[in-house]
Amino acid sequence: MTTLLLADGETTAHALTAALKLGGEVHMLRLADCPPLAEPLADLIVALAPAYDAIVAPATSTAKNVLPRVAALLDVMQVSEVIEVVSPDIFRRPTYAGNAIETVQSGDGRKVITVRASAFAATQLDGIAVIAPPPSADPGLSRFVSEAAEKSDRPELGSAKIVVSGGRAFGSKEQFDALLVPLAAKLNAAIGASRAAVDAGYAANDLQVGQTGKIVAPDLYIAVGISGAIQHLAGMKESKVIVAINSDPSAPIFGVADFGLVGDLFTIVPELTEKL
Repeated sequence: MTTLLLADGETTAHALTAALKLGGEVHMLRLADCPPLAEPLADLIVALAPAYDAIVAPATSTAKNVLPRVAALLDVMQVSEVIEVVSPDIFRRPTYAGNAIETVQSGDGRKVITVRASAFAATQLDGIAVIAPPPSADPGLSRFVSEAAEKSDRPELGSAKIVVSGGRAFGSKEQFDALLVPLAAKLNAAIGASRAAVDAGYAANDLQVGQTGKIVAPDLYIAVGISGAIQHLAGMKESKVIVAINSDPSAPIFGVADFGLVGDLFTIVPELTEKL
């Protein structure tokens, strides 16, 4: 079995672990060297597909945009958000916002798979063959205008060892930044946010943690002013240690927390930052 691994950022090393579990040789295609639009990139991957038994990618926003197109063009069913490779055709994946784990078997001759990177340890990329992308025609269905990337001195959210997340309880973007940023700086942590905080404009969209945001599994996750809606829990409950700070003792977040502190975040967070 030969697998084509789509390399997309720091999550690639984790997706490689899953690709190797399929058995056989793994070749890597760097998405950074490929067309930036989904349509020509999907066509490029489909052109390479006859040489491979499986196409694997980390479940990043790019892969979630491209891989379903690839699966449709190849007329196969995609297996998404895989957290365990049982055998080359049997996989385990979460469903119902992570409240159930289903085991699926693919009967397709060619597998198209996205991998939840946080579920797999990283494997060194040394020795993996890197293939050059062949020329691809642009179908002209869309055009690339520009890209604006936010610069931050904080660790990347998806791969950080420590994540400090804030919720709507902060009340404003000013309070969110004034309290959460110093705490994250003390811990050299990435900053995350609940969907409610993002919708309220306290944090950027790419900081959202949850079912419709980023899935994280750091060594330490600190949830501040987050009630713990099921959609948020789906994105962080696999963290090794969870600390919750909330004024509501019945908040659902305490149901998954290893350590809980009931109190006013406007008092607790500055004290915690000072002691650290």
